[in-house]
Amino acid sequence: MQLTVNGQVHEVDVEDDMPLLWVLRDELGVTGVKYGCGVAQCGACTVHLDGMAVRSCQIAAMSAEGAEITTIEGLGTPGTLHAVQEAWIEHQVAQCGYCQSGQIMQAASMLDFNAEPTDEDIDLVMSGNLCRCGTYPRIRAAIKTAAAKLREA
Repeated sequence: MQLTVNGQVHEVDVEDDMPLLWVLRDELGVTGVKYGCGVAQCGACTVHLDGMAVRSCQIAAMSAEGAEITTIEGLGTPGTLHAVQEAWIEHQVAQCGYCQSGQIMQAASMLDFNAEPTDEDIDLVMSGNLCRCGTYPRIRAAIKTAAAKLREA
């Protein structure tokens, strides 16, 4: 099957029901997407599927065929970071960092649909992304900063 990941088309020979997470990591070497729980409860494996945040551990590879898959590697580049990535750095959100790619992908997707999220909006949308380090206040602050930067752009 053909999968479009970060704008590049890849031909992969995998079982139709193989989780997208494993296709990305094991077949394509895209390691920014992380394995956390395997049951869509932690958000570490969050990617965008046609712009919507999804848990790649629960998406079958065949379900992603024909869609645009974006991972943290495709969100921005080292020279041109996405506003959410810039805000994460500005607010020093990451501690251990393991969950951060999923957090960033969830936040970026939210801001595509809600340019001015309230604290309640942020808490609701981000509630499926767990951070063992407890950086939630910094995550919220970074999202607000990124939202303001995106509105200015």
